[in-house]
Amino acid sequence: MELGTVAPGTDERQALVDAVETARHAEAWGFHRVWFAEHHLSRSGASHHPELLIAAVGARTSTIRIGSGTVLMNHYSPFKVAEMFAQLETMYPGRVDLGMGRATAGPVIDMALRRDRRAPAQDDHTQQVAETLAWLYDAFPAGHPFAGNPLIPSVPGVPQTWLLGSSPSGSNLAAGLGIGYAFAGFINPAGAAAALRHYREQFRPRGFGLAQGLGPAEPRSILAVNVTVAETEAQARRLVGSAKGFYARLRRQGGNAVLPSADEAAAELTDAEQEQPTRIVDGRWPQFVAGDVAGVRATLERMLAESRADELMVQNLIADPADRRRSHELLATMFDLRPATGVAPAARIPT
Repeated sequence: MELGTVAPGTDERQALVDAVETARHAEAWGFHRVWFAEHHLSRSGASHHPELLIAAVGARTSTIRIGSGTVLMNHYSPFKVAEMFAQLETMYPGRVDLGMGRATAGPVIDMALRRDRRAPAQDDHTQQVAETLAWLYDAFPAGHPFAGNPLIPSVPGVPQTWLLGSSPSGSNLAAGLGIGYAFAGFINPAGAAAALRHYREQFRPRGFGLAQGLGPAEPRSILAVNVTVAETEAQARRLVGSAKGFYARLRRQGGNAVLPSADEAAAELTDAEQEQPTRIVDGRWPQFVAGDVAGVRATLERMLAESRADELMVQNLIADPADRRRSHELLATMFDLRPATGVAPAARIPT
């Protein structure tokens, strides 16, 4: 998962260049998919509209899946979202993922993104997602005013559809709609395993299959985890300090927070923040997984087993792009990824 993070001492232009290069690097090392986030008026993230980065990366890669992590459905027309991703799927057939979610970005952004500001905002997330699926699959019931209007009738392909969340409510919605489900374990590590297991147990096929060889009767889940790998434990502890420092800044500064370098984080973090576990301790999952190859692999394999997730998606906040890509290389080596065929069947680990 690529945030288009603005590294210390750089700007958004460089962050976007780095995001594209990170995707190309991930493809070269055999990762399965890359998703781009949606953040507005953010000093730390340059990925404001994931569709733009999907298009840019699609033109510069050939095999890796490209998608959104996530489109904030509470702000947009389902028709606009469906048509946008249907067009992306037309441009890059068999490679596009539509990841749908919701979030508040604060009163200024929430208001700025609304077209009609006269009425209070409605909590209609379920309806937004369902209507988007109906547009993509031409699945409006007979008599509905939108029925019989396929988006791009000359092209049969449909993007894979995923619901993203960090609470049990998302697992219920994804399971009920019969679509893929991705859980943000770096936001809510304590709730991840139960939510992903619940999704699998409650999954009901509705005809909105993931396609590309995955039938409509199959649940498909992704566990997203913040991961930092280095050659040694000491190096990993230093690099993951940027992630810990960023979240600490968010708590103290809100939306003005920027990603600190590893050295800045070391000077700012309290002893308790620095000692925050990066492995599973007494059954509790960490917010940030970090360590050498052996330690990280053991932690990730246990997370996959406990959650029954099909894939592991890597998010990180490593300040230096070179260190970030080295972490990806170690992950690829760890799980024996193969550029030509995706990843080893034992653990599909997209970035």
